[in-house]
Amino acid sequence: MAYKKTAAAALVSLSLLASACGNAGTGSNAEDANANKAAAGNKASTVSNEQVTLKFYSYNLAIASQIPGTEKLIKEFEEANPNIKIDAIPVPSTDINAKVQADIVAGSAPDVAQLTFDGLDFAVNNFNAKPLEDIVPADELQSNFEGFSPNGMKLGQLNGKTYGLPFTFSTPVLFYNAKLFEEAGLDPAAPPATWEQVKEYGLKIAEKTGETGTHVGGATGGDWIIQAIIGSNGGQALSDDRKTIKFGEPEAVEAVQMWQDLIKSGANSKLNDGEAIEAFSQGKVGMLLFTSALQSSFVTASEAGGWELKTAKMPAFGDKPTTPVNSGSALFILTDDKAKQQAAWEFLKFATSERGYTIITSEIGYLPLRPAIVDDPNYLKGWVEANPLVKPNLEQLDALQPWVSYPGANWKQIETILNDSVSKAIVSDGDVVSIMQDAQTRAQALIQ
Repeated sequence: MAYKKTAAAALVSLSLLASACGNAGTGSNAEDANANKAAAGNKASTVSNEQVTLKFYSYNLAIASQIPGTEKLIKEFEEANPNIKIDAIPVPSTDINAKVQADIVAGSAPDVAQLTFDGLDFAVNNFNAKPLEDIVPADELQSNFEGFSPNGMKLGQLNGKTYGLPFTFSTPVLFYNAKLFEEAGLDPAAPPATWEQVKEYGLKIAEKTGETGTHVGGATGGDWIIQAIIGSNGGQALSDDRKTIKFGEPEAVEAVQMWQDLIKSGANSKLNDGEAIEAFSQGKVGMLLFTSALQSSFVTASEAGGWELKTAKMPAFGDKPTTPVNSGSALFILTDDKAKQQAAWEFLKFATSERGYTIITSEIGYLPLRPAIVDDPNYLKGWVEANPLVKPNLEQLDALQPWVSYPGANWKQIETILNDSVSKAIVSDGDVVSIMQDAQTRAQALIQ
């Protein structure tokens, strides 16, 4: 059946992107009609017209559903900048850091790389990523970032400089099945706003329909959703001075205890994330908190399965403000060549322009970091009106918090410790306090 194929495709994307997945949407004729105008406004301003070729590693190009939109983005840039050619090389997100590191050692590093935000610290200190402030005049940099989401700009910054230009990203969204809501006697127009309500609604769905009430994803495959949940209870994964691991502190422990209680109560499934995505696609899960980038796959699945998909913002801990954390990537300039640096800046500038984000959002499946274009008929207004499910995700931009990257060469091991500890805590009757404090101690020993 069509929706089962879509779910399988989503699972492939999930494994390749390690929680930074996305799915292609559909562009509009109005958007394409403005392509030439937008591209012309982003023509290269490099000092010379010499031919420059940029080696670009992209994990979007390793995901089947994202290839057409990414290729379109590159093609439009090359048409507007005939002296710059993008040698785009697909590299899965799970392999890209290792490949960049190996190629640096071999003397064949890429000029530009698409890297996930959790590796920001490592890219800065091991890949010699170039801060934009050292490449671009201050007035040009400031002018280019007018209209850019202030919270979005923080995503690629470290120690006061911009090393990664935010490119593709998503936030945790609560997807839900309106049909199961109605069968459980719940109002689909009033989704749960708090975790207490998620538990209440999940238990009702399980009792009245026999299906799974809810599934909170993100315990594996990257810790961005874990960071979002901990932050929404007032906790942190890492201290502000980037020296102290904090996911064993009371606020973090309480957040994980909430998650464990959802499962122990029967409101939340014991499925792994891949199984939950497939089950939700088949109309067998009432609510799913996961990456917003899965929206278009779920739309197709719901249409094929005869149920209505709806979305809501990430639930809160009582009246505490939520802190949605992004997944996704930034574009990093790695080359030392001055001409290539200038050409790379032109590419980054176009990719994150109004036109660039129109393609990224409507045809690749990620959020635009230039919020005004969602109300501009030359860009995304028509698409957003045709795809209203994206609105809760857009609203979360105002509260967006960066995906914290851990310092030092052991950053991935620290992330894995957090993932594994949360996974252990939520599916067992174990003491969450001791599990998370042990995780904190082990992770702290890896901080350099």
